[in-house]
Amino acid sequence: MMDVSGAVLAGGKGRRLGQDKAAVEVGGEPLLARVVGSLGRVVSEILVVGRTDGPPLPVPVRFVPDIIPGQAALGGLYTALSAAACPLVIVVGCDMPFLNPALLRYLVTLAEGFDAVVPLLGDEPQPLHAVYAAASRDVAADQLRTGDLKLARFLGRLRVRFVPEADLKGVDPELRSFFNINTPADLELARAVAGAVRR
Repeated sequence: MMDVSGAVLAGGKGRRLGQDKAAVEVGGEPLLARVVGSLGRVVSEILVVGRTDGPPLPVPVRFVPDIIPGQAALGGLYTALSAAACPLVIVVGCDMPFLNPALLRYLVTLAEGFDAVVPLLGDEPQPLHAVYAAASRDVAADQLRTGDLKLARFLGRLRVRFVPEADLKGVDPELRSFFNINTPADLELARAVAGAVRR
C-alpha cells in the first residue's frame, strides 16, 4: 500500500439518478463497495466523506460527515483533506464504478512538487478523480469562506500537474476510470459494461 489516503465523496443526493448512488448495484455489488474495493488496493486508509454510514463494504473505512454541510464538492474535498492521515489524498466520486488501481498509482507518482495531480479528458480537468496534497485544505478553507464553490477556481489557486489524455490512455486505454453514473441511462450502461467484463 502507498502512504496515501483515499477519499470517496459520497454526500450527493443522486437527484438525477432518483436514488442513493452509493447503494445502487453494479456488477452485483453496491456502487460504493466497488469504489472502495478499488481504492483499497492502493491506499493505506479510506475515508467516505459526507456520510455517517453505508452499505456493507469489502475493506475498513472511516465515515466522515462534511465539516461544513451544503458546500457541494468543494466542501467534500475540504473535509477529505482535513480528515486525511496521509500527506497525499486520492479523491474520487462514489459514482465511478470502473476505477483503475494502476491509474491511481500512476497519478500518485506524479505528485512530487505539486499541490494536485489532475487528469485531463480533452481539455477538461477531472478534479474528482485526482490526487491532492492534504496541505491544500487551507486553500479550500479560504475559498469556502468567500462562498465560491467552483472547483475550477480552487484548482487555479494550486500548483497543478495536469495529466493529458494520451498519458492516461497508456494506463487505462478506454478511460473507463472516468465513467460516472448520474442518470438511469448511465446506470444501465454501467451494468452492461460490468456484465461484459465478468463474462
